[in-house]
Amino acid sequence: MGTLSTDSTSAGQAVLQPSGIPAYVSRFNRSKPVIAVIAENSATELTDYVVPYGVLSASGAAQVWAIATQAGAIRMLPALQLEPQATVAEFDAQFPEGADYVVVPAVVRQKDPALLGWINKQAEKGATIVGICDGVWVLAYAGLLEGRKGVGHWFSFNRLAKKFPQTEWLRNVRYVANGNIITTTGVTASIPVSVALVEAIAGRDRATSLAQSLGIQRWDAGHQSDHFKLKAKHILTALTNVLSVWARKDIGIPVQPGIDEIALALVADAYSRTFRSKAFSLAAAAGPVTTKRDLVVLPDRVEKVGKAVNQTVALASDQSPVSLFDDTLRAIEQSYGSDTADFIALQLEYPR
Repeated sequence: MGTLSTDSTSAGQAVLQPSGIPAYVSRFNRSKPVIAVIAENSATELTDYVVPYGVLSASGAAQVWAIATQAGAIRMLPALQLEPQATVAEFDAQFPEGADYVVVPAVVRQKDPALLGWINKQAEKGATIVGICDGVWVLAYAGLLEGRKGVGHWFSFNRLAKKFPQTEWLRNVRYVANGNIITTTGVTASIPVSVALVEAIAGRDRATSLAQSLGIQRWDAGHQSDHFKLKAKHILTALTNVLSVWARKDIGIPVQPGIDEIALALVADAYSRTFRSKAFSLAAAAGPVTTKRDLVVLPDRVEKVGKAVNQTVALASDQSPVSLFDDTLRAIEQSYGSDTADFIALQLEYPR
């Protein structure tokens, strides 16, 4: 399962788990750690936000909050809309001592002052800050990576190294913990790092059970960075799909109360990265839909009302999220070819 990461520890640091992430140390007499997953309302990466929230909530090991810088809808990229459970101001009012962990997904407004200011305050209060995929840019702009080790999405690696030379950027590591800062590689690293956090909080047995329910066998930090490079065939696939306007499809994913938000995010994300299809949440009636773990989805479309979809993709309730994701890639391969499925895996930094 887990193996020791390449990161080193200093004297006095909390005991490392096999994943390389320091074990949780209780603060403020809390029976469970408080975890805030933070979004920037104008544009936040879907799986970076939803997967850590869903995985950590499923563990039962922490109080997990889906929050945003402002009230109102969160526009997710590349698909769906969500509603936060609280704003940063509301979260601060309930937890003035701060969160124990803050999960930062990729966002478009990486220098948003409200976002950077809030994250810095949480770090000052002792929270461990976790940058998921290109959420590492937010941490870097907040000044939290100076003099530390870090990782990021393969496409951003060279730009990160040039822009932030005071950080030691690592390859062949899926995630790395350096003090109270954790960073990850691509989008799909959100699952293993979330399980690793559960292991740090609640132990190996809880993490193993959780991993099995998600459909993964390992969550260590091992990674092969050289497998992920943009090649001519990927560019050609993207251009061909973009220009295939006549073949573009709207994919409707039915959402109902209790739907698994992890599976929903993974499938919607995949279909929306083909450049030939776009996923939409499809509800039986107007109004918010609450997921299995209390995340609020704002349906894009209502069945039999307004614009129809070209294809409906229902999520099987008896499959693990990762199994559904693999099936989705196979379905996309059948519809659009292996090059498109491989292009999606490349974008998500998913070893396929």
